[in-house]
Amino acid sequence: MSRGVLDGDHRQRGIRLAVKRAADVAASAAALIAASPVLLGAAVAIRLVMGGPVLFVQPRPGRGGRIFRLYKLRTMASGAGADGQPLPDEDRLTRLGAFLRSASIDELPQLVNVLRGDMSLVGPRPLLVEYLPMYSAGQARRHDVLPGITGWTQVNGRNDLSWERKFELDVWYVDHWSLTLDAKILLRTLWRVLRRDGISRAGHATSPRFMGSGAAAGGRG
Repeated sequence: MSRGVLDGDHRQRGIRLAVKRAADVAASAAALIAASPVLLGAAVAIRLVMGGPVLFVQPRPGRGGRIFRLYKLRTMASGAGADGQPLPDEDRLTRLGAFLRSASIDELPQLVNVLRGDMSLVGPRPLLVEYLPMYSAGQARRHDVLPGITGWTQVNGRNDLSWERKFELDVWYVDHWSLTLDAKILLRTLWRVLRRDGISRAGHATSPRFMGSGAAAGGRG
């Protein structure tokens, strides 16, 4: 990106990191309590429409690439084609699941990940473990901080963006982090959720898979 790192130390450490963590715990606990009726209603609806399980649990890389179990509400039905392979996401995404995604209700269980210390409210989104060896050295710097439920990428286009642009925005956040920036991102996230912007890209249930780019794709055939 054309802008350099702003003056000053923007690494997440010391008292500012402690404040960020305290804010994460307080806000996520309060949000879980406030959202509990919504979570309960969504869980019942998922159970009735799709059966069990209600939660989607998947390993994701966190800070420093450490693997943790990410929690989301399930939005896709189980299903396989005649060849026994899972059907594409677009075919398995249910109407209920599409609604839960558009309203970002499926993300609410990640508040538990925040309480556990796996994630922060704000940070680069945790992606698939299989992407780890595909990153360039610069792209891998997105793992220098805790992943977040929302982030700078999500309020600047979300799934409408190319993978390269997403990673540029993730690294920009790492280099320019501040408590003020986190507050700005949270406010902009609320606005985007209300407008339901950037949930998916045309032709995809969410966004196309990352296949590597530049140096990250070298040597993978």
